Amino acid sequence: MTPPLRRSRLPLLGLASLTALATALAPSSAAAQTNGVLANRFDPSEKGSEWFENESLDYRSNLRPAFGIIVDYAKDPVVLHNPVDGSTQGSLISDQLYLHVGASIALWERLRLGFELPLELGETGNTTTTTAGNVGSPSGAAVGDLRLGGDIRLYGEHAAPFRLAVGAQVYLPTGSSAHFTTAGEVRVMPRLMIAGDVDVFAYSVRVGYEVNPSGTYLNNAYPNTYMQGDEVSMGAAVGLRFFDKKLLFGPEFSSYTLAKNAFQASTSPTELLLGAHYRYEDLQIGLGLGSSFSTGDSLGSPTFRVVAGIEYHPSIPLPPAPPDRDNDGIPDEFDACPDSSGPYNEANHLNGCPPDRDHDGVPDQVDACPDVPGVKTDDPKTNGCPPPPPDRDHDGILDVDDACPDVPGIKTDDPKTNGCPPAPVDPDRDKDGILNEVDACPDVAGPANDDPKKNGCPLARVENGQIKITEQVKFAENSAVILKDSDTLLTAVVDILNAHPEVAWLRVEGYTDSKGNAGYNKTLSKQRAAAVKAWLVKHKVDAGRLDSEGFGADSPIDDNATEAGRKNNRRVEFKIGEKPVKADPKAKPANP
Repeated sequence: MTPPLRRSRLPLLGLASLTALATALAPSSAAAQTNGVLANRFDPSEKGSEWFENESLDYRSNLRPAFGIIVDYAKDPVVLHNPVDGSTQGSLISDQLYLHVGASIALWERLRLGFELPLELGETGNTTTTTAGNVGSPSGAAVGDLRLGGDIRLYGEHAAPFRLAVGAQVYLPTGSSAHFTTAGEVRVMPRLMIAGDVDVFAYSVRVGYEVNPSGTYLNNAYPNTYMQGDEVSMGAAVGLRFFDKKLLFGPEFSSYTLAKNAFQASTSPTELLLGAHYRYEDLQIGLGLGSSFSTGDSLGSPTFRVVAGIEYHPSIPLPPAPPDRDNDGIPDEFDACPDSSGPYNEANHLNGCPPDRDHDGVPDQVDACPDVPGVKTDDPKTNGCPPPPPDRDHDGILDVDDACPDVPGIKTDDPKTNGCPPAPVDPDRDKDGILNEVDACPDVAGPANDDPKKNGCPLARVENGQIKITEQVKFAENSAVILKDSDTLLTAVVDILNAHPEVAWLRVEGYTDSKGNAGYNKTLSKQRAAAVKAWLVKHKVDAGRLDSEGFGADSPIDDNATEAGRKNNRRVEFKIGEKPVKADPKAKPANP
């Protein structure tokens, strides 16, 4: 006599004998005195998880509930095969619809208790004729086996890269053997679970051992067709998070195999489910589509499965941020400059303070000379710069170079007239063929130009403590590569430096417009200024006379709201100054 089938979560198809299977299932058979058979292998995770069958191990808060439902549709979960030639005998169950109702509660951020009750809403199939007789297909609705569970978190906080928990699930025989929704006896499955998050990547792994009180062979004539007994349960999931981590998308793997006949097609139903879960405030919505790897070979191996669920799982409010008056990301209690934003600094007396490279007490962001110690002024153009040498007549020509230091005058190349009032008006002082009234540079010869601001100006000239250029240095887009079109312009700068050895120090300054990321703009302006400096050094300018710095969108010279203004703000300037004195490393830094 064939022993009764007692195992609900174990494979039944792909047996060595179709006759033996029919004998076990046929209601007219004497051997059909079975305690139960389960035809649905989908076993949802505890409520509060972000996976369908795997666990995310979220134990946050005390008395935090979770409850919801999952609708589960499976196509052809039970198909009978002829063990001799492998031909299909028919779909015993062709369509299967379940509703899984469950709830859980987290306690003390360490323990989780839960339950899950499967409800078969309906199924359809075909009566299958075998050598042992007709095998009738169940129909209608039925209750499944109630699952009770408890888990304990052993290691890892929420969202940590590695979290570990152990627990156990108990299945009570509350289902119907006539509908293949019960095992007919109590089953216990201890299990181990691992989960983790690394930025937007999430994963989960589980393994369990389900203990069955008894185990027998389906047919003694085929000792390898072990149908009842202890079973190993396995699962894994990987996914990516999107939309501020509210959406989790990725595949899930689940498999079961008999401990005494492991990893055989007829005893190892295995499924892959591609799913997504989206959280909206306190609700989580899930949708998944999958199929079995062992379709038709084992019980509960559908050709495809569709699942959809919704559950209530209260969100955890974020703790209030500590006070940060200057919004620099450093709490006031650790911020040495709580009213002025600045970066983190390991030195407590500088932490959160604006950068001040030259230690002159003027933050770099408002320091017109951030690499040269200076004094604080109300003029943004001179704030933080060294005070200028004396100029008694305020004509812009230093007394040391002014031939008329007490009378305002004009700059000339002649030391005997430099800084003196001009001689009688000459309609073309620089003799470049362009009248003074339309010559933008009436004292320095230059070519004609349709632009009134450049007409009569050379490509480069010394003016007001700078080497002024009439054209912009051109770079490749979003790059520090200098275009060949700028060689003539930069050669003119080299000529100026060669002609003026008294210019002992020149700083190349790079600027951008305000579009785009401020950090990126600052980096690009530094790279462009450094590229121009390297070009000058390559063309025989002493590197000791040069320095470079980038200021991003700081100190615009035009309106960034217009394309023309932004174009003007994307520039390179050449500032003449005194070579900075190297700071004494032993000197005590100034207080911020």
